[in-house]
Amino acid sequence: MSAQSTAGQVIRCKAAVAWEAGKPLVIEEVEVAPPQAMEVRLKILFTSLCHTDVYFWEAKGQTPLFPRIFGHEAGGIVESVGEGVTHLKPGDHVLPVFTGECGNCRHCKSKESNMCDLLRINTDRGVMLSDGKTRFSINGKPIYHFVGTSTFSEYTVAHVGSVAKINPAASLDKVCILSCGISTGLGAALNVAKPTKGSTVAIFGLGAVGLAVSIPSSINLSRVSYMGCVPHGYDQFSRSYFFKNVYGGIFGGYILSFMCPMPFLDIDISRKIIKRGNIISFVLFFLAPAAANLDNIVDVAAEGARIAGASRIIGVDLNPNRFEEAKKFGCTEFVNPNDHNKPVQEVLAEMTNGGVDRSVECTGNINAMVSAFECVHDGWGVAVLVGVPNRDDAFKTHPVKFLNERTLKGTFFGNYKPRSDLPSVVEKYMNKELELEKFITHQVAFRDINKAFDYMLAGEGIRCIIHMDA
Repeated sequence: MSAQSTAGQVIRCKAAVAWEAGKPLVIEEVEVAPPQAMEVRLKILFTSLCHTDVYFWEAKGQTPLFPRIFGHEAGGIVESVGEGVTHLKPGDHVLPVFTGECGNCRHCKSKESNMCDLLRINTDRGVMLSDGKTRFSINGKPIYHFVGTSTFSEYTVAHVGSVAKINPAASLDKVCILSCGISTGLGAALNVAKPTKGSTVAIFGLGAVGLAVSIPSSINLSRVSYMGCVPHGYDQFSRSYFFKNVYGGIFGGYILSFMCPMPFLDIDISRKIIKRGNIISFVLFFLAPAAANLDNIVDVAAEGARIAGASRIIGVDLNPNRFEEAKKFGCTEFVNPNDHNKPVQEVLAEMTNGGVDRSVECTGNINAMVSAFECVHDGWGVAVLVGVPNRDDAFKTHPVKFLNERTLKGTFFGNYKPRSDLPSVVEKYMNKELELEKFITHQVAFRDINKAFDYMLAGEGIRCIIHMDA
């Protein structure tokens, strides 16, 4: 059907509907209403499953909201636009994003923030902002939205501020994964940790986000390390906070923390942090092998450190089998906390002559967060937290560690403004500065979308691309 014939009309299409928590999605015919003021309707061509989708689908640790259409990592084409939309038109290639950029609030006008007041992620809201209603329905019954995107549908409606226009020459089946986890991890390294060329970076957690942090290799970090920490009762913890724990990561002497429910990867962070001639240690802390979400962030964090030019990228993880995969993303060394009878931060300090230059924590585990901060070098070390901890957790360390000029940071979506910055991340891929293919481990037809859930729950692979037309 052509955009001209469907504009202003209700579209009937296929969508994968979650009718209740933890039950397989059902392919249904849904009605998708036309976009209202400041909204756009998109034809989704490719989407990907993120751990955040799984977390809220399982409905463990939050208020259930069903029936619902999940999905937030995707690539598509604008079908029609609502009143007031001026910078997008039918036919534009776009990436829908779970957060947004209204362009008018203090955060959007600030060069230092991407946390839009209007469009900041809200996992509880299942309706559109303009009128408090859904755009999805089945026989008159409302079907709820998810984080303003709901990309597990052939057509979806989103606020214009949550849609990034990109280069039409970019392969949507590749760049669709940039709308969440990959950009989070990448940005954590390039925009927040900012390792300098030849530095040492420690990455806590060797998942997708952690590996994305390792990407920034153009700065030639001298060392990148990966580490992993798992608390007692991890299985229960990981299931309850599966979504939250995916966002932790550490870069060398800097600790970066991503306070968001999605794994976002950022490349530009690492470059800004690394200083020429210095040794920056990048450490990724991984909570456990079962946390597929954390895996994604860690992978990207490592990729970001590689792009930045870290000479040593030290991976920290409890699973030694992850090291071989991590080497593909730039990891040069591996530390398993179980192999030592002392705190992992002391092990890292001994390995790096006093501490790493940057560290990124990608697990959300409070103990890993503390280790990521305490492993950075005094005087210049920076730690970045990407993972979201348990609501009752408290970060405890001695104030003298701050007085000795260590820096602790947090980050949301890699500090990327969706509309303003994502197009440039896509260009990194187009210019072969960023490799996305190695993050894509599975592909399935839309009718087999539940297989993507099976892969993630089994801890298999990094990203599964779902072909909407198959």
